[in-house]
Amino acid sequence: MDGLLIVDKPSGITSHDVVARVRRILKTRRVGHTGTLDPFATGVMVILVGKATRLAQFLDKDEKEYEALISFGFETDTGDRTGVRSAECGLRSEEIGELIAEANWHELFSEFLGEIEQVPPMYSAKKIAGKKLYEHARKGVEVERQPITVNIRELNVINDASPTPRSALRIRVVCSAGTYIRTLAEDIGKKLGTRAHLAELRRTRTGRFDIAQGITLDELEKLDEPTEHLLPLTDAVSHLPPVTLSDVRAEATRNGLSTRVDETTLANGDALRMLNADGGLLAIGVYDAAENSIRPKVVLV
Repeated sequence: MDGLLIVDKPSGITSHDVVARVRRILKTRRVGHTGTLDPFATGVMVILVGKATRLAQFLDKDEKEYEALISFGFETDTGDRTGVRSAECGLRSEEIGELIAEANWHELFSEFLGEIEQVPPMYSAKKIAGKKLYEHARKGVEVERQPITVNIRELNVINDASPTPRSALRIRVVCSAGTYIRTLAEDIGKKLGTRAHLAELRRTRTGRFDIAQGITLDELEKLDEPTEHLLPLTDAVSHLPPVTLSDVRAEATRNGLSTRVDETTLANGDALRMLNADGGLLAIGVYDAAENSIRPKVVLV
């Protein structure tokens, strides 16, 4: 049983809970994922089953897309609606609503586009000295954090029929993996002068996988053959360039041996799909420029 499952995570459970439930439904222990979502968040989780778990390293850096609801007026200690108020702006909701309505969002958002630096929030899974930050935060300990560089490619207001409180704003974000949307919401609130926290978060895309492909855990559990909903292994790495091998080199690849190449546009360290003559995925290889060869890194067959 090998493949990918695009789950539409519900609010109120952890990413670990999602993996545990998929294990029960599919009756297999070999299940992983390519990126967590906070318990209050919903949306796309790419679940890896069987041999697909070995491909996580080629998926965890994929670009992400989110829809979020920013609530203005105060910050919380967690940066989202699950925390307690930690800082307020002192404005009435009517005044906040006026600031939101009058703001030039295109101009304000332009300051957050491209490469920016973010300080990881204390309530996050980032590890410092081998310990997750939220473990320190739950004990009331503040740890010094170094800023990280992230990339926000798109940031705009969502104008649709979704009910939105006057003191809130719905946004769409397309960003690099590792971007903290809670931190972005807080920084936008500071820029507007109102303070803010994240009220809702929904991940609508991870790399090539979007919410339209998603299935809920309840829907998956009701299927007679839930394994039929798995996507093939090749879908996980379809973004990597392919190289088709002869039968002789395919056998060598299965044994972990490198294959020399003639002409290539690959750069040293580039990953690529190693396929047999029928297009089957044998391995993920890495190009070695010094040897002008492709070395199998993850052999799947």
